[in-house]
Amino acid sequence: MLNFEKGGEAVLSAQKISKQVSSPEGTLTILSDVSFDIRSGESVAVVGPSGAGKSTLLALLAGLDLPTTGHVTLNGRNLGELDEDGRALVRAESVGFVFQSFHLVPSLNALENVMLPLELAGLGNARGAALEIIKKVGLGDRWSHYPAQLSGGEKQRVAIARAFATEPAVLFADEPTGNLDARTGATIMELMFELNRSSSTTLILVTHDTSLAGRCDRILSLDVGKLVSDTMTAAESEGA
Repeated sequence: MLNFEKGGEAVLSAQKISKQVSSPEGTLTILSDVSFDIRSGESVAVVGPSGAGKSTLLALLAGLDLPTTGHVTLNGRNLGELDEDGRALVRAESVGFVFQSFHLVPSLNALENVMLPLELAGLGNARGAALEIIKKVGLGDRWSHYPAQLSGGEKQRVAIARAFATEPAVLFADEPTGNLDARTGATIMELMFELNRSSSTTLILVTHDTSLAGRCDRILSLDVGKLVSDTMTAAESEGA
């Protein structure tokens, strides 16, 4: 796994990526000529109205889909040069995901859910490593509980622990507080920012919450498939 210092080499690069799909009305352009670089350790918010292309952009950056034109480089690998299995391997080595719907395995307890990516990656002492991060997200006394026994906020803590467990180069979070009340959501985001600060993991956050976006280092604003602004925030300026 590659690790870069914040402010150094780009861990993620989009170069003139566009995405077009066929529709009954003809060819539909979802993204058009989008380019940017993201450094290791940055926190980057992706914002824009519904239909702006935010989720499509995330899918392209993670190699879940390929752009029609242009290319994405993730952790030094050009995703367009890899087949589906190759992109899956890069994701397993370099990427974590947190979604608003948690995606926990219901038949596994909290600890086992966090152990899963560690075991799939063939890492030793998966149980010990998983227990350490479970404690870090505040669930040291809930590790044996199954998803059905956990609150929404606790489920998202498990999802975050699972995403950070393999120390991914990039963590993609798509509206991670969308199913949580405001107070729980604020606690969850504080946890994500703290883990981002204490690790080399780059955080890319899709959100409609402007105050949340303002806590990130940068804001990428999309509108009708175009990148209309790439702005350093006050949070980054203060940390510079």
